[in-house]
Amino acid sequence: MNELEGVLERTECRYEIVHHQKPILSREDGMNYFGIEAGQTAPTFILKTDKGYFVFIVSGKRDKLDLKKIAILLDCSKVKLASPKEVKTVTGFEVGSVPMVGLDLPCVLDKSHFKYDFVYGGTGKATCTLKIEPQALQELNHVVAILES
Repeated sequence: MNELEGVLERTECRYEIVHHQKPILSREDGMNYFGIEAGQTAPTFILKTDKGYFVFIVSGKRDKLDLKKIAILLDCSKVKLASPKEVKTVTGFEVGSVPMVGLDLPCVLDKSHFKYDFVYGGTGKATCTLKIEPQALQELNHVVAILES
Protein backbone atom coordinates (compact mmCIF):
# COMPACT_ATOMS: atom_id res chain seq x y z
CA MET A 1 0.00 0.00 0.00
CA ASN A 2 2.94 2.31 0.64
CA GLU A 3 4.04 1.95 -2.99
CA LEU A 4 0.57 2.92 -4.19
CA GLU A 5 0.51 5.96 -1.92
CA GLY A 6 3.93 6.99 -3.24
CA VAL A 7 2.65 6.82 -6.83
CA LEU A 8 -0.51 8.75 -5.93
CA GLU A 9 1.50 11.56 -4.34
CA ARG A 10 2.84 12.42 -7.81
CA THR A 11 -0.57 13.61 -9.02
CA GLU A 12 -2.41 16.81 -8.38
CA CYS A 13 -5.67 15.02 -9.17
CA ARG A 14 -8.07 14.23 -6.38
CA TYR A 15 -8.20 10.72 -4.96
CA GLU A 16 -9.12 8.85 -1.83
CA ILE A 17 -8.26 5.38 -0.55
CA VAL A 18 -11.46 4.02 0.98
CA HIS A 19 -11.14 1.26 3.59
CA HIS A 20 -13.99 -1.23 4.04
CA GLN A 21 -14.45 -4.41 6.03
CA LYS A 22 -15.60 -6.75 3.26
CA PRO A 23 -13.80 -7.22 -0.05
CA ILE A 24 -15.41 -5.58 -3.08
CA LEU A 25 -14.86 -8.09 -5.85
CA SER A 26 -17.56 -7.32 -8.41
CA ARG A 27 -19.18 -4.46 -10.25
CA GLU A 28 -22.36 -5.03 -8.26
CA ASP A 29 -20.50 -4.96 -4.94
CA GLY A 30 -18.95 -1.61 -5.87
CA MET A 31 -22.19 -0.12 -7.14
CA ASN A 32 -24.05 -1.10 -3.97
CA TYR A 33 -21.34 -0.09 -1.51
CA PHE A 34 -20.53 3.32 -3.04
CA GLY A 35 -23.94 4.10 -4.58
CA ILE A 36 -22.40 4.59 -8.04
CA GLU A 37 -23.19 3.72 -11.64
CA ALA A 38 -21.71 0.62 -13.29
CA GLY A 39 -19.55 2.85 -15.50
CA GLN A 40 -17.78 4.27 -12.48
CA THR A 41 -16.42 0.88 -11.49
CA ALA A 42 -13.00 0.38 -13.01
CA PRO A 43 -11.76 -3.20 -12.81
CA THR A 44 -8.14 -3.75 -13.76
CA PHE A 45 -7.42 -6.73 -15.98
CA ILE A 46 -4.11 -8.09 -17.19
CA LEU A 47 -4.00 -8.96 -20.86
CA LYS A 48 -1.58 -11.50 -22.31
CA THR A 49 -0.63 -10.74 -25.91
CA ASP A 50 1.98 -11.79 -28.42
CA LYS A 51 3.71 -8.47 -27.52
CA GLY A 52 3.72 -9.11 -23.78
CA TYR A 53 1.43 -8.19 -20.90
CA PHE A 54 -0.76 -5.08 -20.70
CA VAL A 55 -2.88 -3.51 -17.98
CA PHE A 56 -6.47 -2.89 -19.09
CA ILE A 57 -8.57 -0.56 -16.95
CA VAL A 58 -12.06 -1.13 -18.27
CA SER A 59 -15.39 0.52 -17.56
CA GLY A 60 -17.68 -1.65 -15.49
CA LYS A 61 -20.52 -0.81 -17.85
CA ARG A 62 -19.02 -3.15 -20.46
CA ASP A 63 -20.72 -6.52 -20.14
CA LYS A 64 -18.03 -8.32 -22.08
CA LEU A 65 -14.55 -7.57 -23.34
CA ASP A 66 -14.07 -7.36 -27.09
CA LEU A 67 -10.61 -8.91 -27.26
CA LYS A 68 -10.57 -8.74 -31.08
CA LYS A 69 -11.07 -4.97 -30.91
CA ILE A 70 -8.28 -4.70 -28.33
CA ALA A 71 -5.99 -6.82 -30.52
CA ILE A 72 -6.55 -4.41 -33.41
CA LEU A 73 -6.01 -1.42 -31.11
CA LEU A 74 -2.70 -2.87 -29.87
CA ASP A 75 -1.70 -4.27 -33.27
CA CYS A 76 -1.42 -7.75 -31.77
CA SER A 77 -2.33 -11.07 -33.32
CA LYS A 78 -3.32 -12.66 -30.00
CA VAL A 79 -4.97 -11.16 -26.92
CA LYS A 80 -6.47 -13.03 -24.00
CA LEU A 81 -6.98 -12.50 -20.31
CA ALA A 82 -4.00 -13.59 -18.25
CA SER A 83 -4.64 -16.56 -15.97
CA PRO A 84 -4.85 -15.94 -12.22
CA LYS A 85 -1.37 -17.48 -11.85
CA GLU A 86 0.03 -15.19 -14.57
CA VAL A 87 -1.62 -12.15 -12.97
CA LYS A 88 0.01 -12.98 -9.63
CA THR A 89 3.40 -13.61 -11.27
CA VAL A 90 3.35 -10.46 -13.44
CA THR A 91 1.85 -8.02 -10.92
CA GLY A 92 2.35 -9.56 -7.49
CA PHE A 93 -1.40 -9.20 -6.84
CA GLU A 94 -4.38 -11.54 -6.82
CA VAL A 95 -7.10 -11.30 -9.46
CA GLY A 96 -9.76 -8.91 -8.14
CA SER A 97 -7.28 -6.74 -6.25
CA VAL A 98 -4.94 -5.54 -9.01
CA PRO A 99 -4.28 -1.81 -8.49
CA MET A 100 -5.26 0.77 -11.11
CA VAL A 101 -1.92 2.58 -10.82
CA GLY A 102 1.64 1.67 -9.98
CA LEU A 103 2.14 -1.29 -12.29
CA ASP A 104 5.17 -1.29 -14.56
CA LEU A 105 3.23 -2.41 -17.65
CA PRO A 106 1.84 -0.60 -20.69
CA CYS A 107 -1.78 0.35 -20.14
CA VAL A 108 -4.99 0.41 -22.15
CA LEU A 109 -7.54 2.82 -20.71
CA ASP A 110 -11.28 2.84 -21.37
CA LYS A 111 -12.39 6.26 -22.67
CA SER A 112 -15.76 5.80 -20.93
CA HIS A 113 -14.13 6.68 -17.60
CA PHE A 114 -13.63 10.29 -18.63
CA LYS A 115 -17.32 11.17 -18.41
CA TYR A 116 -17.23 10.74 -14.62
CA ASP A 117 -15.71 12.90 -11.92
CA PHE A 118 -14.40 9.81 -10.15
CA VAL A 119 -13.96 6.09 -10.85
CA TYR A 120 -13.45 3.32 -8.31
CA GLY A 121 -11.06 0.40 -8.54
CA GLY A 122 -8.31 -1.72 -7.10
CA THR A 123 -5.52 -0.81 -4.71
CA GLY A 124 -3.84 -4.19 -4.39
CA LYS A 125 -5.80 -4.94 -1.23
CA ALA A 126 -9.31 -6.42 -1.36
CA THR A 127 -10.55 -4.30 1.56
CA CYS A 128 -9.43 -0.96 0.09
CA THR A 129 -10.75 0.85 -2.97
CA LEU A 130 -9.18 3.73 -4.87
CA LYS A 131 -11.57 6.57 -5.70
CA ILE A 132 -9.76 8.69 -8.27
CA GLU A 133 -10.25 11.23 -11.04
CA PRO A 134 -9.95 9.46 -14.41
CA GLN A 135 -7.33 11.97 -15.63
CA ALA A 136 -5.00 10.63 -12.96
CA LEU A 137 -5.22 7.15 -14.48
CA GLN A 138 -3.86 8.57 -17.71
CA GLU A 139 -1.24 10.61 -15.89
CA LEU A 140 0.02 7.86 -13.57
CA ASN A 141 0.05 4.93 -15.99
CA HIS A 142 2.04 4.28 -19.16
CA VAL A 143 -1.02 4.57 -21.42
CA VAL A 144 -0.35 3.19 -24.90
CA ALA A 145 -3.94 3.04 -26.13
CA ILE A 146 -7.40 4.34 -25.32
CA LEU A 147 -10.40 2.12 -26.02
CA GLU A 148 -13.20 4.18 -27.55
CA SER A 149 -16.78 3.77 -26.36
